[in-house]
Amino acid sequence: MTTTRFAPSPTGRLHVGNIRTALHNWMLAKKEGGRFLLRIDDTDAERSREEYVEDIRGDLAWLGIEPDGEERQSQRLDHYEAAFAALKEAGRVYPAYETAQELELRRKVLLGRGLPPIYDRAALELSDAQRAAKEAEGIAPHWRFKLDHDETIEWEDGVRGPQKFDPAQLSDPVIRRADGSWLYMLPSAVDDVEMGITDVLRGEDHVSNTAVQIQMFTALFAAGVGVQQNLPNFAHEALLVGREGKLSKRLGSLGCDAFREKGIEPEALVALLARLGTSLAVEPITDRAALLETFELSTFGRAPAKFDDAELDRLNTAIVHQMEFADVQHRLPHGMDEAGWHAVRPNLATVHEAGEWWRLVTGPIDRMDFSAEDRSFLAEAARLLTWGDDPWHGLTNALKEATGRNGKPLFLPLRQALTGMDHGPDMKELLPLIGEGEVRARLERAAHG
Repeated sequence: MTTTRFAPSPTGRLHVGNIRTALHNWMLAKKEGGRFLLRIDDTDAERSREEYVEDIRGDLAWLGIEPDGEERQSQRLDHYEAAFAALKEAGRVYPAYETAQELELRRKVLLGRGLPPIYDRAALELSDAQRAAKEAEGIAPHWRFKLDHDETIEWEDGVRGPQKFDPAQLSDPVIRRADGSWLYMLPSAVDDVEMGITDVLRGEDHVSNTAVQIQMFTALFAAGVGVQQNLPNFAHEALLVGREGKLSKRLGSLGCDAFREKGIEPEALVALLARLGTSLAVEPITDRAALLETFELSTFGRAPAKFDDAELDRLNTAIVHQMEFADVQHRLPHGMDEAGWHAVRPNLATVHEAGEWWRLVTGPIDRMDFSAEDRSFLAEAARLLTWGDDPWHGLTNALKEATGRNGKPLFLPLRQALTGMDHGPDMKELLPLIGEGEVRARLERAAHG
């Protein structure tokens, strides 16, 4: 069974890039009738916050991305200890004693010589006595995973195609800090093995991590960790950028709370992110089944995926215009019925704007200044007003015949007198909502200045 995972760290709110990753992993699993897991990567106890865990769950729920299971890395520490012990026994991890300052200095020296800043494995040259001496000085080691330099790393990437890495051109990654806490690499690999993850879909900034983790998977299999003995399928999608061509600080912090506050519908965000970075057209599709049907990794391109606020706003407006009264009635102002929703819906960019337009029905409306000629025209409108199935066309037809006015001189003063605005909902739909008495009163007030 296809099994994917989304693995955020609860050190902040989800931003739009995280949301896209979560959505694509959910779609990849659901397209195949598989499982989508939420894994909370909270091994960094100092920075992880429980309120962010709740926020992550809430944001996914708002988007309609329902996990089929959840795991917390903080509750799996014994699994990482066992895997670490097995890798240590197999000679695939080793202690290193350099300080961060020493490593940075070596890195600068290599870069200064025009060489890649690869760790030189100096720690492997230490004798038992030298290691004992360092620990006697109170220097606790950090731990690195030892890459096999004789084994070329290759995989067929679901987005990027054939990938090939020379492990000798990669640094042995630090997997455990001197204080015993874990970095991302090993716990993630252990979890993927033990949770049966079949497909890992993430950003292209993880490509070199994947190269390293492929060797970790192999080492874990050899050490008897987990029941899975097959590598997951890997795919790395292009990163999200803004219109300016990079992931701006604003875009990098744009999350569901900001979208909700702006009035963006979750369906609009899903419709945009589902196809952003693919060859498929971005359309206001609210049917998840239709989006899933066309979801294919083969449609993903290598070029950066550009997130455009204006495109999201256009999608949101189109989706709001599709929404039925039953979908939104609990979010509408008091007293607005289905007829009211249909009257104002074509003018909305967001659902919460409905209250502003509903004020045209409930009042008070803005008073406008009219010329003497228009006041006389509005007085005639109040006199000719009759009520029937279509009072607006009845009124405008009678006024056209009585005054000879047509087009803008006919319609604009009426709209201004009845709504206090130059534009707005269809007056044919609006008049029955305002009611005969109030329509007549507004016309008379405007006629008398």
